[in-house]
Parts: sequence; structure tokens; C-alpha cells
Amino acid sequence: MDAALEISRETGLDKKKVEAVVTLLEDGATIWFIARYRKEKTGSLDEVAISDIRDRLEALKALSDRKKAILKSLTERDLLTEELSAAIEKQRTLTELEDLYEGYRPKRQTRATKAVEKGLAPLAEFIRSQTKSPLRAEIAKYISSDKDVPDAAAALAGGRDIIAEQLSQDPEIRAAVRDLFTRTAQIRSKVKKKKEDEGAKFRDYFDWVEPAFKAPSHRILAMFRGQAEGILTVHVLPDEDQALKLMGRFCLRHPSKTFPDTREEMLAALKDGYKRLLSKSMETDSMARLKEEADRLAIEVFAKNLKELLLAPPMGEKEVMAVDPGFRTGCKVACLNAQGRLLHHDLIYLHQPDKAKAVLSKLISKYRIRAVAVGNGTAGRETESLVREVIAGMPDSSHKSNGNIDVVMTDEAGASVYSASDCAREEFPDHDITVRGAVSIGRRLMDPLAELVKIDPKSIGVGQYQHDVDQARLRSSLDDVVKSCVNQVGVEVNTASKELLSQVSGLNATIAANLVAFRNENGPFTGRRQLLKVPRLGPKAFEQSAGFLRIKNAKNPLDNSAIHPESYDVVTAIARNLGWDLNTVVGNKDMVQGVDLAAYVTPDRGLPTLKDILKELASPGRDPRQPFQAFSFDDTVQEIGDLVPGMTLPGIVTNVTAFGAFVDVGVHQDGLVHISQLADRFVKDPNEVVRVRQQVRVRVLEVDTARKRISLSMKKDRT
Repeated sequence: MDAALEISRETGLDKKKVEAVVTLLEDGATIWFIARYRKEKTGSLDEVAISDIRDRLEALKALSDRKKAILKSLTERDLLTEELSAAIEKQRTLTELEDLYEGYRPKRQTRATKAVEKGLAPLAEFIRSQTKSPLRAEIAKYISSDKDVPDAAAALAGGRDIIAEQLSQDPEIRAAVRDLFTRTAQIRSKVKKKKEDEGAKFRDYFDWVEPAFKAPSHRILAMFRGQAEGILTVHVLPDEDQALKLMGRFCLRHPSKTFPDTREEMLAALKDGYKRLLSKSMETDSMARLKEEADRLAIEVFAKNLKELLLAPPMGEKEVMAVDPGFRTGCKVACLNAQGRLLHHDLIYLHQPDKAKAVLSKLISKYRIRAVAVGNGTAGRETESLVREVIAGMPDSSHKSNGNIDVVMTDEAGASVYSASDCAREEFPDHDITVRGAVSIGRRLMDPLAELVKIDPKSIGVGQYQHDVDQARLRSSLDDVVKSCVNQVGVEVNTASKELLSQVSGLNATIAANLVAFRNENGPFTGRRQLLKVPRLGPKAFEQSAGFLRIKNAKNPLDNSAIHPESYDVVTAIARNLGWDLNTVVGNKDMVQGVDLAAYVTPDRGLPTLKDILKELASPGRDPRQPFQAFSFDDTVQEIGDLVPGMTLPGIVTNVTAFGAFVDVGVHQDGLVHISQLADRFVKDPNEVVRVRQQVRVRVLEVDTARKRISLSMKKDRT
């Protein structure tokens, strides 16, 4: 199979572009390197298209491997014919391939195989013909006590068993019935007896029915979770009469051309084949396909949310005080310098406000704090209020020189996971998990991306049914998102953690650890070429990674840009032709605007790359993330009991799902803006309207204090 041609047919992409991507991938290039630095070869395909080609290429390889395994099995059992071999090679999907192979699988003992062993296969063929008679005379040939066929009923039962299995394994019938399931099957869920109280959270699905392949992904996953927990029974089936009628088109002759006795037996075999065999097989297949599609959509939602969270605006390098709030155990305080290094940690208690205020005031002054990150967990709002009181009450002279001190409620999801991780223990071997957690909260305010890469994405809290979906597929998708974000932003070589460096194109955990060790032993890197001295970072890894790595204050200013070292020569030529040195040209937007790029086109370097180079020269190393904006909740709202229907509040989007968005309004319980309340228009996909970490204004619709449910709206208030 020509993989590039097949992918081109499936995607609609030009075959030459697909071939170029396939060649680059097979040569060890990464998606991110190809998308940014090989635009001429791929026709400027983006990450999404390249990822799709990679995934389809892997699927085709899996199909090819399965074909080889089937051909080997058939050959070993002496079942392979030229016709069958050709049919196998023609198959374009795993489903079609498995349908074709269904009738040739190594047989376990079934009712049909036992009937064949009793010599009843010719009787089955007699019945299937439907044109021969008399049946009674034919049956007599097969009655034999030696073969455990004592009477006519036993003979007919065996013949029907053979026909039922044949029909259930017929590729054409399977394809037609599968299509019927897709078009018309209903998904039904019912609560199991005596499970009503135990499964209260699945109450909506105690007696539920809807078209299976039109059901939204979150309902599919909810029903399947209820089934997995033993609360619900779930079935996916079409109308039985419709299925039998469809199967009959493939195997029943017109009544006028058949004999009643053989037709009656054929009908009985058909019904048995569907009810006992094919319907169960197709139901399993349908549920697997529903799960796969629901997984895909849930993972897609998770990936979009994760991307928004990782690319959230960084506050940047400022001195930060981080506070991990708590009532009983106190609030852990960590003071960090502008690079995120821990300078001091302390502990304060909310029930000792005077003492707590004194400690905070002293630390803010001593470490010249410019922002305070307060975790949004238990006691977060109370802690935030305390910090604001401290800042408001401080003498101007003690903090005015710091500039305006922002107090920011910071999402602490996953901080506890980080604090107990090997990464945290290695980073802070002499501090306990409370200190590590506070540091993580502070650092994620400074640079969310750099800190969150240290945490398993599933622990960040922006997914939907993340524990129910295919874990390998989820991990692969989220890994792609993390790498995409890291490479989009770029990484400072001399300050990045090994966890962040390991996500750079062309690098891995081993090379990243070696790079950090080399940096610690030899001092900061002064140029990209020094990277080649790092153990295991060879020419290929350098090619793939260099453009995404930044070195501030490097000898060559291009080393702090997204311009790849392979293109330094063209930049040097541009500077020379302008009559200026490199340092003058880099970052001079006005100077590079008028450059005639056509003069620098070569067979390997076209206008797409040259335009990127010019754009980067104008703003070298520009961070693609949005500028940071401090956010504050409504001071008058602290608990869910403070909410009143009709009030309008500021909020932060914490999660986007297929059915709406969850918004934190500062009461320790996120509210739901249902998809129908996101805008004054029809919204098909919530991502069209909102994104994670977006600052919004919402109106309270309903508050259920007992169930801790808050219903919100982003529609305009028309009262």
C-alpha cells in the first residue's frame, strides 16, 4: 500500500506534501520542527495537519501489521488462496479486515462446529438452497446414534446452528447490519435492582433512551461509567424486525421460489443467528465505536483546555510571595526571587490575624515583594482578604518602591501532586510537601507553562471524564499539547528545568538531564553551538531542538531568537547588504521592513521561511502569550450562601466541557454556565465562546446550597 497516496485520499491533502511529511517523520524529524522549519517541503502544513498525517501513518502501519499476522495464520493452517490473499490486501480499514477474517478465525468449540463434526454441513447447505425438497427425506440421511443425532429435531437444530454462524460471519451481512446499528440503534440505560440509592449520581440515566450515534459524548461516557460501577445496565440495539428484514435480503429467496419447509428452517436459523450471535457482536462493536468517539471528543476537549491553561499569560520575572491557604494547619508562605528561587518560608494562622499580618508585612518589605499568589483552595478567599488588608495598611515608604503589589488568586490544582513527586523531592530535598506546594503556586503565577510541565496533565483538573477514556490515547494527545506549547513559546536554556527542557523538540529526559548537569558544571551557555558538547545531544538532536532554545545575552543575538542556526547565513547576508552589523539589525523593526526577500531565495529556502526570519528579526524571541492581567473576585462574595439569583459577578473559567463551562466566582465551588447560557445566540461548541483561564462576567441564575450547585449565565440580562 502506498501510504502517502492513501493518506492523501483520506485527508484531501496534496500527495507531494504528504510524502514530504512522511519522509521527514521517518527521518526522525518532530512535528514541531517540520511545521516551523520545513515549510517549503510541506507547503506550510501546520501542526494539526502534520499530526494527522503521523497518526494516519501509524494506523496504516497497524493495518499492515494485522494483514501480515492474518496472512501468516491462514498460511500455517493451509487456508490461504490467491483470491483470499487479494481480498485481504484490498481492505482499507481494520473493521473491514476483521469482518473478512471472521469466517477464518481459528475455531473454538461452538454449536456450529459440533454440528459440522456430526456431519450436518450438507444438511445446512440443503436448507440454505431453499429450493430442494422434500426436507423430511433429506433429514433421514443424517439421523445416526453413532454421531449423536438421534432424531430429526437434533439434525435440524444442528443444521440451523451451522447456518446461524455462517450468516453471522458473512462480511456483507456484517457490514450492512453494522450500518443499520449506526443509523438507527438506540442506547438504553436502566438502573439495576436495589442500586437506586447507591447510584444517585446516575439518576438521570435510571431509565434513559436516545439515538446511540447522535448522543453527546458526555452522556455516553456517563452511562458507560454507570455500567462500569455496577449501577446501570446499558444496551445499544436497533429494531429487531428491521435487522432481520435486512439480513433476509442477503439470504432469503422469494417465497414463490422456495419450499415452505426449508424456508421455515432458514427463517429460524436467521433469527437465531441475529439474536444469539450477530446482535451481540454488533452491540459490542457499536459500544466500542461509541466509546472510541466519545473518548476522542473528551480528549479533544481536555487538550484544548490544557493548551489554554499552559499558554495562560505569565506574570513574568517578579518577586513573589506565595501563600498556600489553610484553616487548621495554617497558611504556608513562600517568598521567591524574580527567577522563582525559594528565599524564605514561614507559617501563619488565620485565627491569629494580628500575628499573621505582622509576619506578612515584614516579609513583603524584606523581600521587596511585587505580587502575592494565593491558592484558591480551602480558606483561599479568607487568606486573600487578609493579604489585601496587610498591603492596604502598610506605610507607603515600605512598599511603594516595589510598585503596585498585585494579589492574585492562583489555581492550585495539581500543586499537591507536584509537592509529592520525585521532581519536587529532587528540587527541594530539605523541605516538606507544604513548602514545595507553596513554591509551585508562586511559580505558576510567574510562568504557568514552566511550572505545569512538571505535573501529570490529568492532575491539573481541566478534563472531562479523563479517568474513563483510553489512557494511552489521552497520554499521547496531552503529550502533543505540552510539546506544542513549549515549542511555541521557546525555552531559555540557562534557567529551564530538566522537565521543561525534555519537552523541547528533539530532546528527551536523558538529554535534558545531561544539559542541566553540563550547565551546572560549566556555567551558563553563551551560544547555541555549545549545546553540541552536551552528552547525547548529537547533530540530529541539535537540528531538531536548536531553534526552540533561547540563550539570553548570548554572544550571537540570533541565539535568543526562533531563527534556526541553519539560517544564520542569510541573516548575516541581510545585515551586510543593509550596511549594518548583526546587533543593529536584530530587533530593528523599521530597518528590516523593506528587505527584498526575493534576493535571498534558494532551492532549499523559500519565501515562507524568509518571511518567518524577517518577522523574528523584527521581534526576536517574542513570547506569543497574551499580556498578564491581574484578576480579583467580588469582595462581598465569599461563600456559596452569599450568592443571590440575579447578581452579576466577575469569574474565571476553570474548565470547558461539551455541555458548557465551569466558572470560579470565588466561593470554593465552581458554577456551571450551560451551553445554552453562554451567549445570546446558538452555540454548538463552547470553545467558540470561552476558554480556560478567561476572565468573564456571569449572572447568577440558581443556587442549590444543599447540593452545592450554582447555575450561571453569560447572556445579557434583559430584565
